[in-house]
Amino acid sequence: MTTPYETTKSQLLDAALMHVAFDGWSEATFQAAVRDADVESAMARAVCPRGAVDLAIAYHNRGDAVMVERLKTEDLSDMKFRDKIAAGVRFRIEAVTDKEAVRRGTTLFALPTHAADGAKLVWGTADHIWTTLGDTSDDVNWYTKRATLSGVYSATVLYWLGDNSPDNAATWDFLDRRIDDVMQIEKMKAHVRDSPTLSKLLAGPNWLLSHIKAPTRMPNIDLPGSWTSPRD
Repeated sequence: MTTPYETTKSQLLDAALMHVAFDGWSEATFQAAVRDADVESAMARAVCPRGAVDLAIAYHNRGDAVMVERLKTEDLSDMKFRDKIAAGVRFRIEAVTDKEAVRRGTTLFALPTHAADGAKLVWGTADHIWTTLGDTSDDVNWYTKRATLSGVYSATVLYWLGDNSPDNAATWDFLDRRIDDVMQIEKMKAHVRDSPTLSKLLAGPNWLLSHIKAPTRMPNIDLPGSWTSPRD
C-alpha cells in the first residue's frame, strides 16, 4: 500500500523531471517541483529534507524497482548466469525514462558532498541484481560480487551516456566485454583455489577472509508496530 509520504515524493519527482534538464538536481528544480505539484512547502521539505538530492535518490530507486520487477517477470531460465547478470544491468539502464536526468545525477553524485550517496546507490543496484537472481552467499563473496558488479554497472552507465549507436548496441557490446573480464577474474580465483602451491601460500589470507560474513538481513514484514527503514 502506497503511503502519503511515498505519494507526495512521487508527485514531486514527476514534477521535478520537467526541470532537471535545465537546472539539474538543484534547489531551483526542487522549488519548481513544489509549485508544479501544488505541494505545501513544509510538507515538501518534510518529505525531502535535502531537496532535489532526495529526489535524485528517489529517481534512482524508482529505476531499481522497475529493474527488479522485470528480473522477476522475464523468463531467464535458459540463460547462463553471466548472461542473467548482464541482463540485470541492461534492464536497469533500460528502466531509465530520462537520460538527461541520469547525466545530471552523475554530475551531482560526483560532488564530494554527495559522493557517499552515489556510491550507496550504485551498491544498492548491484545488491538488487544479485539478490533478485537468488544469490545466497553469506561470506566475503557477498561483498566481492557486489563490488565487482558495482564497477561494471558504473562503467556501463558512463559509456551509455555517450553512446549514440542504434538501440544502444555499442553499450551492450561494452557490457558484455566487462562481464567477460569479470568471468576471467573468477576463473583465476578458481585456479588459485585448485593449485596446491598457491592455496598454501594464501592459507593465511584465506583464513582471515573466511571470518568475514555478509550483513544480516531483516525479514521483510509489514505488521502493526513494526518499522523498516525507508528505501529512499
